[in-house]
Amino acid sequence: MILPLLLLAAQAGPPAPSLQDRFNACVELAGRDPHAAAEEAGRWRLAGGGALARQCLGMAYANDGKWAAAASEFEGAARAAELAKDKRAALYWAQSGNAWLAAQDAPKARAALDAALAAGTLTGLDRGEAMLDRARAQVAAGDLAGARSDLDPALIDAAADPLAWLLSATLARRMDDLPRARKDIAEALRLSSEDASVQLEAGNIAALAGDEAGAKAAWRQAANRAPASEAGKRAQAALAQFDTATP
Repeated sequence: MILPLLLLAAQAGPPAPSLQDRFNACVELAGRDPHAAAEEAGRWRLAGGGALARQCLGMAYANDGKWAAAASEFEGAARAAELAKDKRAALYWAQSGNAWLAAQDAPKARAALDAALAAGTLTGLDRGEAMLDRARAQVAAGDLAGARSDLDPALIDAAADPLAWLLSATLARRMDDLPRARKDIAEALRLSSEDASVQLEAGNIAALAGDEAGAKAAWRQAANRAPASEAGKRAQAALAQFDTATP
């Protein structure tokens, strides 16, 4: 009986890929060809792919710069996961919040990140990054005190992320807390001194402290490292104020 069974197995072809394998392949495709990945994820979603299909579709849209569409798909993945009692729902909400931030819709970002954190299942770096994103949404909404409440624990859970220290330093400067601003920008510089945004803020803080030489040095770093970036352009504008006026 062994031989007939082997023949039947051969005739049946290779086993169908697992959901995780299909998701991994879809994500890999999203990195290479977002349009093709969106088509694949769309077909998978219609075939009952559930949260994983919607997450991949969201990633394809994100890689294509379609942030609002990406956020909507991540939200759909979160709701599908909630119905399935899948703890990954919080991660999908966090992805939705991040995408809404990229789409410059702070209220929707805040709502998604509230849902992510309310689940209570995020831990470690995932929790830290979600709190960091919620702080960004609160800054955009003008709630600086609320942003500080999220940033302080985010600095514990996401201590290796230079963006967390950069945002904390910027927030401290805006709240007129110069000692905190100097402390946190020093950590951001330690982690990512090559980042023009970090150098720009280092210059801003040095200028606030009355350190003209330090401000100029940091702004030059920002302007030289990424002259075409927003940070580089702002650094160039800051340096221009020191130019000698032409008679």
